[in-house]
Amino acid sequence: MKIQLSDHFTYSKLLRYTLPSIVMMVFTSIYGVVDGFFVSNYVGKIPFTAVNFIYPVLMILGCAGFMFGTGGGALIAKTMGEGKPEEANRTFSLIVYASAACGAALGALGMALIRPIAGALGAQGQLLEDSVAYARVILPAIPAFVLQFEFQCLFVTAGKPALGLAVTVAAGCTNIALDALFVAAFRWGLEGAAVATALSQCVGGIVPLAYFARRNSSLLRLGRTRFDARALGKACANGSSELMSNISMSLVSILYNAQLLRYAGEDGVAAYGVLMYVSLVFQAVFIGYSVGTAPVVSYHYGAQSHGELRDLRRKSMAVIAVFAGAMFAAAWLLARPLSLLFVGYDQELLEMTARAFSIFSFSFLFSGFSIFGSSFFTSLNNGLVSALISFLRTLVFQVAAVLAFPLVWGVDGIWLSIVAAEALSVAVTAAFLLALRKRYHY
Repeated sequence: MKIQLSDHFTYSKLLRYTLPSIVMMVFTSIYGVVDGFFVSNYVGKIPFTAVNFIYPVLMILGCAGFMFGTGGGALIAKTMGEGKPEEANRTFSLIVYASAACGAALGALGMALIRPIAGALGAQGQLLEDSVAYARVILPAIPAFVLQFEFQCLFVTAGKPALGLAVTVAAGCTNIALDALFVAAFRWGLEGAAVATALSQCVGGIVPLAYFARRNSSLLRLGRTRFDARALGKACANGSSELMSNISMSLVSILYNAQLLRYAGEDGVAAYGVLMYVSLVFQAVFIGYSVGTAPVVSYHYGAQSHGELRDLRRKSMAVIAVFAGAMFAAAWLLARPLSLLFVGYDQELLEMTARAFSIFSFSFLFSGFSIFGSSFFTSLNNGLVSALISFLRTLVFQVAAVLAFPLVWGVDGIWLSIVAAEALSVAVTAAFLLALRKRYHY
């Protein structure tokens, strides 16, 4: 039976509706993981470090798609909840066209600036050359990367989460198959991994574009539109929290890499890369659930269904709590096996990575609540509060901690700083939820 945005959501229906988004985000996270696995095991430690070093810069460019997707999706769903389907389609078309143009501009800018950026971040010698080589292959695909992130959100808004999942799985399988072919079989090295990633991003971004451009059975279709600065500005402002969150995470990753180069050398950057790979996959569960529930929250907010909003908020907090416990247990138990998978060839690096995992795993007890809280306020079209939660969680708290903690605890302080930042962000999220409960009646 098809689930509608207007339905009452039980736990079972909520999980069934959000499962495609969760799996979709997990598959997207696998891109970097797959590249890292093949590069580390078939190319070498320095190229592996280069992938981890430069990937945050590429993510900063691609994550504009999250801004358009989450902010635009919330606006589109709210408009549909108000009974205005034609206006919703015009807004959808405007957002897709604007994001494609933005992606092209960002890709061109990246091609021009990638070498000076990598050098300014501290890359030298072979690390610099490998970082630039990897990035220059992926940068032409940035427009597709932006669209891929955007459509992951908009497929849910269009009432087609399962189709969005299928596209993302196809893109993920493309990346895995091409990595195995180009890196392991053909031995094309670092560039082979980059080509595999770029082609998989094209699958994830261009296939949905073709689907929505033709007559389809979803709630949305690409068509004629008119420039509406107010709608576009509202979508961008509303999605600014997700943009800020992703940019902040990338900037913080760059800072972590700099601190680790100082305290632990290139091995520290490699160990942090393994942690981030696993974190991307685990956090994708929280992000996918939040993306999946977002249009439901927006719809009921637009329809002024206060009882449904309260029920969604209460059930979601319970689901996040269960996910948090499961993520922590999995990270704690799998710390050494996962470290072996990526860096088993280097005993010293293996020990550093396994210890980092044992500390880092506690962050999963907290992160899901802040991720959902930020998404919840985006769905309520309150981009300011959503952005503030994301800004504090992903930038302010982490920067403060990663600069201060190593002065006391050395390398262990870097891993502890992530846990502390997540715990502080939960406190801020709880304060906002409590303060604004009467305004939104959730």
